[in-house]
Amino acid sequence: MFDWLLPEDHAIAMLKKDHDTVKALFEEFEKAETPASKNKIVADALLELKIHAIIEEEIFYPAVRAHVGSKLMNEADEEHHVAKVLIAELDSAAGPSDHHDAKFTVLAESVRHHIREEENEMMPKARELEIDFVRLGSHMMARKQELLRKGIPADAEHAMVASAGGSADSPARAAATHRSSKPKKTGAAPAKRKTTTAASRKAKPAKAAKARHAR
Repeated sequence: MFDWLLPEDHAIAMLKKDHDTVKALFEEFEKAETPASKNKIVADALLELKIHAIIEEEIFYPAVRAHVGSKLMNEADEEHHVAKVLIAELDSAAGPSDHHDAKFTVLAESVRHHIREEENEMMPKARELEIDFVRLGSHMMARKQELLRKGIPADAEHAMVASAGGSADSPARAAATHRSSKPKKTGAAPAKRKTTTAASRKAKPAKAAKARHAR
């Protein structure tokens, strides 16, 4: 992970600070014990992630894409998409639960992986560019402040999750529902009913006739 001495208003330093903020929130969540504290941490983390994704996609990524290369940038775009789907599902959930916690944990793991790739591969490559990163950072900060004032615009991932019925299609929730809907086996197994076949019906008159002849 890079360890450059950059001014605070440098675009890369700003993104790195955002990374540190969300990683700290992930660690707080892992230590939280009450539903209320978890809910607050999740809300803070989701807001940070939404704003961070927007300023990267609108400002930072376009500025460095050509130099960094399509492979790294396309992977970053797809990782953003996956994270935003999970964020949309968390936004649509009713509140803290085992499934809600599991989904946020998966989001945290995905974002941590994304951060490692950005800081180990994308940002060192972007740093080679001869551009005014401080000016780029000022644009990013202005957009961040605007988002905090006006709110986060709707994205395609939230629309997709809404059209699918929110988080009801969660695999973990669906599995739990399936298990709970299975009928429970209680008591002893029922006795097997005796069946009468055609051969046995024919055998009965023959046995009766043989008994009469013996008499």
